Amino acid sequence: MTTTSTSESLVSHKALAVLAAFLALGLPDTPTAAENGALLLGRSEAGRPILAWRIGDRRSERKLLVVGCIHGDECAGAAITRRLARLRPNLASDLWIVPNLNPDGLAGGHRQNGRGVDLNRNFPSEWTPIGRRWSPQYAGPRPSSERETRIATGLIERLRPRATIWFHQPQALVRAWGGSIPLARRYARLAGVPYRSLRWPNGTAPNWQNHRFPGKSAFVVELPPGPLPPDLAVRHVRAVLGLTETIE
Repeated sequence: MTTTSTSESLVSHKALAVLAAFLALGLPDTPTAAENGALLLGRSEAGRPILAWRIGDRRSERKLLVVGCIHGDECAGAAITRRLARLRPNLASDLWIVPNLNPDGLAGGHRQNGRGVDLNRNFPSEWTPIGRRWSPQYAGPRPSSERETRIATGLIERLRPRATIWFHQPQALVRAWGGSIPLARRYARLAGVPYRSLRWPNGTAPNWQNHRFPGKSAFVVELPPGPLPPDLAVRHVRAVLGLTETIE
């Protein structure tokens, strides 16, 4: 059994209270851009919008970024980001939510973007040529060759978030490396899921962030395969809200 600290217990109870009020509304978990004031970050290679929602204290220096999908066939995290986007809690942090960085991959039912590139091998840190177009981990012709990668790096350069969570599938664990390990462990405890320390592959988003912004955290939450059960989505929403109250 994992021992949970007093501060984390208090955070979880606070987050659960917010969630209980939200779930009692009986709202669908898919927000519309108009009703929730979405920000257009840019467009995919095929012209699909890449949107962000922002909740919490916009004046806060404590910024947290959550990305629900980067691989088009691993988009269960969107169920978490959509629920977050509907919340209006009184957060002490500035929370940015990007439900889907790869809308072309989702539309096509494939891992890569619309040009056959694995976006999570295309970031400019320890980039190396991998595969060929449409192969599972094709890194692209050069670092940051893809429009979606540049949208992500541009947003992160602007925000410099204290923590970034990247949702993936299907390993059902939280993984991190280097200086991101402590916060990733905390998230895993809040969500009640396993944690493992694993080195980042070449050209991944957390690899780039860990090198570009030492002292800030970026880690991966691997969800289980298939659609995300509502109770598990709520646990992860609770964990995200917990981090917003504890990051410094």
